[in-house]
Amino acid sequence: MRFTAGGRSWLLLILALALAAPVLVVAGSWLAGASPNWAHLRATVLPGYVRLSLLLALGTGLGALVIGVGAAWAVARLRFPGRRQLEWALLLPLACPAYLIAYTWTGLLASEGALQRALAVPLPDIRGPAGAVAMFTLVLYPYVYLMARAAFVSQAALAQEVARTLGAGPWRRFFRVALPLARPAIVAGLALVLMETLADYGTVAYFGVPTLSTGIYRTWFGLGDRLAAAQLAGVLLLAMVVLLWVERHARQQRRIAAGGPPAPATPLRPLPGLLVAALLWLPIVLGFALPVLQLALWSLPRWRGLLAPDFLALLGTSLLIAASTALAATALGLLLIWARRLRADRPRRAAARLAGFGYAVPGTVLAVGVVMVLASLDRGLNDGLAALGLPTPGLLFSGTLFAVIFACTVRFLTIPVQGLDAGLQNLSPNLDSAARSLGARPAGLLRRVHLPLLRVPLATSALLVFVDTLKELPAALVLRPFNTNTLAVRAFELASDERLADAALPALAILLAGVAPVILLTRSMRVPHAPSP
Repeated sequence: MRFTAGGRSWLLLILALALAAPVLVVAGSWLAGASPNWAHLRATVLPGYVRLSLLLALGTGLGALVIGVGAAWAVARLRFPGRRQLEWALLLPLACPAYLIAYTWTGLLASEGALQRALAVPLPDIRGPAGAVAMFTLVLYPYVYLMARAAFVSQAALAQEVARTLGAGPWRRFFRVALPLARPAIVAGLALVLMETLADYGTVAYFGVPTLSTGIYRTWFGLGDRLAAAQLAGVLLLAMVVLLWVERHARQQRRIAAGGPPAPATPLRPLPGLLVAALLWLPIVLGFALPVLQLALWSLPRWRGLLAPDFLALLGTSLLIAASTALAATALGLLLIWARRLRADRPRRAAARLAGFGYAVPGTVLAVGVVMVLASLDRGLNDGLAALGLPTPGLLFSGTLFAVIFACTVRFLTIPVQGLDAGLQNLSPNLDSAARSLGARPAGLLRRVHLPLLRVPLATSALLVFVDTLKELPAALVLRPFNTNTLAVRAFELASDERLADAALPALAILLAGVAPVILLTRSMRVPHAPSP
């Protein structure tokens, strides 16, 4: 059967709606009426969940702003020893999931920990809201740093020179000129920080901080009430929608100062320059170097565990899920974006937008929706086969690795969608016209023209999805089949049992894998510097 171009467009929209079904189910959970447990939740734990979630978001946002904006300004506008190295090193904490450095810092500050023994003074227990804010700040400030640095580097020298001639000093020029010009980019980075903070499950669960994310899990598995869990997830989803709107609005409002070349870097005297460099190396040491060193020291006596059957099984399952997700997400992203390039009608544009929404959905929210959708699919399939007198497969979708791969594909599909969209926009439409004039059909155009030119975006997108899937904890924790674990889940379980040293091997494997996308980001940052005076 052949479909018209319009028919294929509607099929793509139906595909995007199927991928968005878990999110739509969570969003529509209130249509079923309030859960019987909702009044109890609202009167007891919900205010605490909301209050602590907002507290964590406020504290993390403030910390990320101070470190991210300050580091971005220093690297973009000042000249001091180690500036070029700090440019990329400030991104290294982005490789560490917050829950992993939470485990390592708990071990470092424990009574028998390395820092406690080295300093010989009592150190505070970080397991609490303040400790969670510190962990989030250390690993999430690079989002603000990356956005703010790009904005500061792009600002022209003319605005600074005009402010200088009007008598404005360095601080006044920063707060009255540079910061307002960079505000849209900073807000976009801050929105990403807040989304990641609210979406986290591993850190707050390990530190015992009751937030909306942990509340969803407790309601589902503690009360056994899926509807109440879905409605709690709907509250968190609403917060994510607001933050996503703020982030996109900030991106649309971005403006770069015009008027000439970028402003030159200001050289610092030796002592202030060394002091600035030391301050900028501090978050790198705390958020990356010390956790990696501690995990390596814990792992050394256990290196034989790399060949243990249990660890190999964990590694194999994690790699299977990550590779399958990377393949599925990259293929679907290519299909949606390439189809929109061929014919940018409303259904295809809507399909691409729907596909890009999943990254803003926390893993716990997505897990609730996936279970509800796939359980209904399993039930319908089994009932239909039973009515025909055929054997039933049981939990074919919701009880296998398919559920985890599906959830991660929905969540990380936005990475190849955005990456391939940018890659295709860099290809001139004249290439398509020339290929068609030579008789190339759409499939041939994709195979012989677009795919060879999209090798780098395809490989980059697949790698980013692969690494993000390895780090994904809440979706894997909820959706994994019985007697099946991933590296992230195993590290979480061992750390929750206070077996921090035993959690080191899977944690170190995840952390080292996270360095790969950071290397890609550092390569993209290699732009010429403005000349120094």
